[in-house]
Amino acid sequence: METATINQNQSAEVSKPKAVAKADKHIWGIMLMLCVVSIIELYSASSREVASSSLGVMGPLLRHMAMLVGGLGITWVIARRHYSDFVGFTLGFVALSVAMMVYVMFFGDYINGARRSLTIFGIGLFPAEFLKISAVLMIALIMAACQNQDRPGISGKGVVYSGLVVVVFSALLFTQGMTNTALLAAISFSMLVIAGAKFKHLGMLLLAFVAAGAVAIGALYFVDVKAENLTPADATQTEVGSRKKISRLDTWIARLERHQAHKTDAVRPWELPATGDNRQEVLSYMAQAHGGIMGVGPGNSREAARLPLAFSDYIYAIVVEELGLVGGVFVLLLYLWLLGRAAGIVSRCHATYPALLVLGMAVMVAFQALFHMAIVTGVGPVSGQPLPLISKGGTSILVTCIAFGIMLSVSRTATSKESKSQDKRDEMDTLPDQMSGENMMQL
Repeated sequence: METATINQNQSAEVSKPKAVAKADKHIWGIMLMLCVVSIIELYSASSREVASSSLGVMGPLLRHMAMLVGGLGITWVIARRHYSDFVGFTLGFVALSVAMMVYVMFFGDYINGARRSLTIFGIGLFPAEFLKISAVLMIALIMAACQNQDRPGISGKGVVYSGLVVVVFSALLFTQGMTNTALLAAISFSMLVIAGAKFKHLGMLLLAFVAAGAVAIGALYFVDVKAENLTPADATQTEVGSRKKISRLDTWIARLERHQAHKTDAVRPWELPATGDNRQEVLSYMAQAHGGIMGVGPGNSREAARLPLAFSDYIYAIVVEELGLVGGVFVLLLYLWLLGRAAGIVSRCHATYPALLVLGMAVMVAFQALFHMAIVTGVGPVSGQPLPLISKGGTSILVTCIAFGIMLSVSRTATSKESKSQDKRDEMDTLPDQMSGENMMQL
């Protein structure tokens, strides 16, 4: 009996080796600083919601702080887990995310002209956010299992499987907008490039992605034409309206044309009159111009009360208005710092899977921030994209906190290349055989 107990204890220790380091303090610090910026700026940016709050001026801010505290708790719990737990977690999480996304496509709640969310126990969830982190988890799993044995890099089979994930998930996201699709493609291709995929494989995958996009746009255009030709004489007015809501091609094209016109116009974008079509862009540019170099100070925003979605899709404009160019650059550097810190962790990881995990999560957070900033500053066309941990939004905060928790878990539990041989062997024993390869990424 004693011998059996000892063997069980030894096997338990092998299955979950002891953490060899503490969670990365830099990642914790970046997360906390983003939360502080979020609390400061949400006070101004949520002014439009004060009238509907039963708690008065502090209502929106208190709700947001409660979500941040809950998110930090989730991050702490995930950070305490061993990263090998995410192997089994991935498939269930992906299946749930896809199921929610499919449900929303047909039965979801309409927000800004498209079905985007579902309500569970009175809480609104946006499956598109879950789908992005699901793609990162799935691609990391595939690439770790499909590494070349004789040289660094992912095998051709791994590129094909990862490409299928990208195409399927992009097709689901495409129904809600081009920005999420482009963001998913950017994240996925970045992971493939850093993981060592051959350029010829990447080129073939890019062609397949473009072809799939062309087919999707053609299908939506066909739906549009049929909807235009469908009159109340052929069906009820309700059917006509519902069919027109399937596609938002007209909206996307108009935004692209307006963005191109701003780039070629002799008149500067912020000098154009604010109409129904360009109200968000113009007021956003005015807010940033008002901030100047040093900003007008926290709580002194002039445009927050007029700018639609100042608390979510356009919060970076309020950051720049109140904290100036200096504050805007500081926030940008926080996300770039996260990316650099993750690269440092990747370079030290002994195993491939944790390296891909931390890389994918950091790229997802940083790229989403860059997309948000590009939209707000006029570099990219208008679209909705929250600024991670700063924009208001329960689903966005939850997903970002999960990503930070995974990065912290890897930084705490993954063995480094300088670790003892026994620690490395114990780590490999926690992973499936096909995923227990050494990290050969050239970072």
